[in-house]
Amino acid sequence: MAKPNIIFYFPDQQRADTLGCYGQKLEISPNLDKLAGEGVLFEEAYTAQPVCGPCRAIFQSGKWPTDINCYRNALPLPSNIKTLADYFYEAGYETAYIGKWHLASERDSYHTPPTVDYECNAIPFERRGGYRGFWRASDVLEATSNGYGGYVFDENMNKCNFEGYRVDCITDYALEFLNNYKGDKPFFMTISHIEPHHQNDQGCYQGPKGSKERFQDYELPGDLKALQGDADEMYPDYLGCCRSLDDNLGRLIEKVKEMGLYDNTIWVYASDHGSHFKTRNKDEHMTGSDDYKRSCHSACLKVPLVISGPGFRGGKRIKDLVSNCSLPKTLLAIAGVDVENEMIGENLKKVIEGNTVGRKNRIFAQISESRLGRCIRTEDYLYSVCAPGLNGWSEGSSEIYVEDFLYDLKKDPDELNNLVKDPAYAEVRNDLAMQLIEEMENAGERTPQILAWE
Repeated sequence: MAKPNIIFYFPDQQRADTLGCYGQKLEISPNLDKLAGEGVLFEEAYTAQPVCGPCRAIFQSGKWPTDINCYRNALPLPSNIKTLADYFYEAGYETAYIGKWHLASERDSYHTPPTVDYECNAIPFERRGGYRGFWRASDVLEATSNGYGGYVFDENMNKCNFEGYRVDCITDYALEFLNNYKGDKPFFMTISHIEPHHQNDQGCYQGPKGSKERFQDYELPGDLKALQGDADEMYPDYLGCCRSLDDNLGRLIEKVKEMGLYDNTIWVYASDHGSHFKTRNKDEHMTGSDDYKRSCHSACLKVPLVISGPGFRGGKRIKDLVSNCSLPKTLLAIAGVDVENEMIGENLKKVIEGNTVGRKNRIFAQISESRLGRCIRTEDYLYSVCAPGLNGWSEGSSEIYVEDFLYDLKKDPDELNNLVKDPAYAEVRNDLAMQLIEEMENAGERTPQILAWE
């Protein structure tokens, strides 16, 4: 069989529980639900970094953000590394990238102008991570557009203005690529939507007009219901964004079917992180800022992950804990490229097939900006540490950490009762600290010292 086409459909800041296949009661995701029913859904998928830029750096490099100095936003992808796009190009693929990039500009802080500024300007070729073909992107899409219009740039650095709801327009560019696709090579296309991320300059989620009325019968997830955030105000529009993402996924599916390519196309649906709806941005031990995502909690770390297409069939639901840091290695394995020793994570096809001898069922995440933090999640516990006194924006690693959070997930699935100071869990904390140190060492970090918080 010919090498499959691969479409990576990539929303920003989407919680898994917004989707029907993950338990959402409202009709938000009929198209994705169908893909999940045909393919493979990972019930326990988590991000390796709940901040936009660092997670995107993982997706493009297959490296830990601390390895390539992309540990926070506004740090560029290094030009001297071999990227996902480079590997696909060498494997004979045509590549296309559409939407939000977030890996070109540089800033010293959110409060000062960029030192290298492509936030509202065209990204030069050398800062596009090896993408050589179709390009309709903006480095900071929320700076060049809002929910109802704006602009991106093409591969020749020309401005492309668009009017209409942003999810529709970004999908139009993906359809433009497909309409001009000649079929000479297999393609790898990323559609990097910004929705349902909040619109920064307006401080709100921008669903399609009418979302508040359409989704007024929402039920908040347990953590949002229990904690005081802004979900009661924002959740209907957030769901409206998610429904629009699914409607546009349906447009792409129909186009691929019309072209006769569906049976040889693999769909990957995943997000970079979730949203805690301002319920975790006043926690203790913060040394930087947060709005919706920069913590160890499942609201931030748990993400949707569905893969469907040849080799990923059968309506399987995988219960193993997996990390989205495995996506680059998995995407390349689909294309027949072996990067087993070059990239972090695992080939998720092996997890699907039950090839898990010696596999540790846990996930590790690096946290930045709100704090310099690290966390580990097992089937039973969530455990997180932070570096005392170090700013999560200006520092990427530390040799000393203190305990920050511990949750007993079986007793407290909504992560409401922090047990990090409970003496009854001292042995559990010690064991988790050792596991976390092992993960940090595996990520190339210096062996740290983890202390109890005083």
